[in-house]
Amino acid sequence: MTAANDPADPAPASSDAPVDAQFGPHRFYAGEGGGSEQFRGARFEVADLRGTRFTDCDMTGVTIRDAWLVNVSISGYLSNVTVNGVDVTDFVSAELDRRHPERVQFREAETADDVRALWETIEGLWALATARAGRLPAAALDEQVNEEWSFAQTLRHLVFITDAWASRTVLDEEMPYHPIGLPQDWYPAADAAALGIDLTARPGYTEILTARASRTAVMRRIVAGLTDDSLVRPCDRSPAPGYPDEERTVIGCLAVVMDEEIEHYRFAVRDLAALERSHGLPASA
Repeated sequence: MTAANDPADPAPASSDAPVDAQFGPHRFYAGEGGGSEQFRGARFEVADLRGTRFTDCDMTGVTIRDAWLVNVSISGYLSNVTVNGVDVTDFVSAELDRRHPERVQFREAETADDVRALWETIEGLWALATARAGRLPAAALDEQVNEEWSFAQTLRHLVFITDAWASRTVLDEEMPYHPIGLPQDWYPAADAAALGIDLTARPGYTEILTARASRTAVMRRIVAGLTDDSLVRPCDRSPAPGYPDEERTVIGCLAVVMDEEIEHYRFAVRDLAALERSHGLPASA
């Protein structure tokens, strides 16, 4: 399988290369009001940028020279990233693979049996994460760590991902969207409303778990019926209105679901550790 957020082509050699800006590995367009070129090619010299936050920005060709980098957090698609003259790209990828071997299992999945085994791994990981979240105070499940989605919001997003990339595309259902599903935060509110999704909804955690369990069952049913031939079957429907009109296959759509599951699991356990510390609970293994 190929991760949806890993570009097939290598990154351009410089910021002047003739390629469209890439606004984050999980976006297919800049969104309303996004895509500003105001700072393209800008130079910041002897500037106080403490606490600055860059989200879904194309930073291809950026140079940071003689800077004071303390308590800096970076996430995103990496290629040819050097720190003090050392390319750290492969190191970061290898360390993530060590911590999360499901990433390797994802990349190596090619057959129907491989996909079934991967989904079993994913279900097991999320079962552990959900049990871990259950030991937190109820209010903590809605807490956001560093402005990221809360655990409850993450589960709601995975409901939407299953609806869009499994039920809608693979199962060819016209309107499979659960009203508490949570699209990407840049997805147009009008498009979400047209799907019957209420972005202002604040469902209870029990309702979220029920919706999540039903979507997990959908995926379990899909992978149980897979054959090697069916993996390459074309999927005619787009995941949702506004998504690019492009060719998709069963394995391609399922790869999106599983990649999202794996990546959001990684984010979730990172944030669960922070919540355990802030609430005085012992760290989970």
